[in-house]
Amino acid sequence: MKKYGKFVLYAFLGAALSVTSSLAQEADDDDDDEAPAAAEASQRVSRASKDVPELILGSAGDSFTVNQKDFELIAGQGYRWKITSAAGLEYKFATDLFRNVWMNQIVINDLEVHMNGAPAWLEFDAEGTMQVQFTTIRPGNYTWSVPDLADKGMKGTIAIK
Repeated sequence: MKKYGKFVLYAFLGAALSVTSSLAQEADDDDDDEAPAAAEASQRVSRASKDVPELILGSAGDSFTVNQKDFELIAGQGYRWKITSAAGLEYKFATDLFRNVWMNQIVINDLEVHMNGAPAWLEFDAEGTMQVQFTTIRPGNYTWSVPDLADKGMKGTIAIK
């Protein structure tokens, strides 16, 4: 019975201390530290994989457009990245990022490809989506492109902090 009494006492003290610290934060009228705290929280590595914003190559109106050129990731974090071909052209997606991450799998139409090494490139012969799952290993700046169409703006960067 003494064990449970100590447990209840510790639980009560823990709850009381957490309420006290939150009340102290409410009294803090300095709002400057909220933005850096939110930015720092988004830069933390978590055990769960995070989604990279989808990269869409081409569109119905412009075969040489991309929806986003630059991406920022965190070293040591797991990610899921959907890369979509939305136009009728054949796209060869190449990046030096794949040689600097631990590749988990590539998913195409719910079919999984597991590798012991990185793919050289992803090739889209038709419209569709591939999802690449990986964990970042090396911080640095990497590039991605559709090599034959890079001069038309189909290129960008991937920064790993």
